[in-house]
Amino acid sequence: MDIKERVNEIALKYGTRNPLKIIEAMDIILIRYPLEGVRGFYHYFQRNHIIYVDERLSEQDFLFVIAHELGHLFLHKDSNAIFMDTRTNFVANKFEMEADRFALNLLIQDSDIEEHLDFTTEQFSRLFGYHKNMIELRLKDFK
Repeated sequence: MDIKERVNEIALKYGTRNPLKIIEAMDIILIRYPLEGVRGFYHYFQRNHIIYVDERLSEQDFLFVIAHELGHLFLHKDSNAIFMDTRTNFVANKFEMEADRFALNLLIQDSDIEEHLDFTTEQFSRLFGYHKNMIELRLKDFK
């Protein structure tokens, strides 16, 4: 199954694309704390799903980080991210890219893009408030 399909299944199951509502419905623990060196991370501990997010982020970045960490939960739950991060860069980078794609597909629907098909990547970037590289990544999954 591809990432876009997985996102659409989750949005249908929870009746929302709002990452805050999804984590609430799943009883995920959300911890906002002043993090250093990362904007957020996902942790599974003693049968609890926990998402940590830097409390200093803007609201848009806050939602993106939660959606990104949900991507790790749904796509990489059984992976040892700390091991991969310290032992290999390739797999960790691949997982980060997949989590970004998950977040972007959750936060930007195809219908949002379809309304502005004549837009350039730069215009989409300004419209949605994400860096141009992130918009290019999202557009790869469009239709």
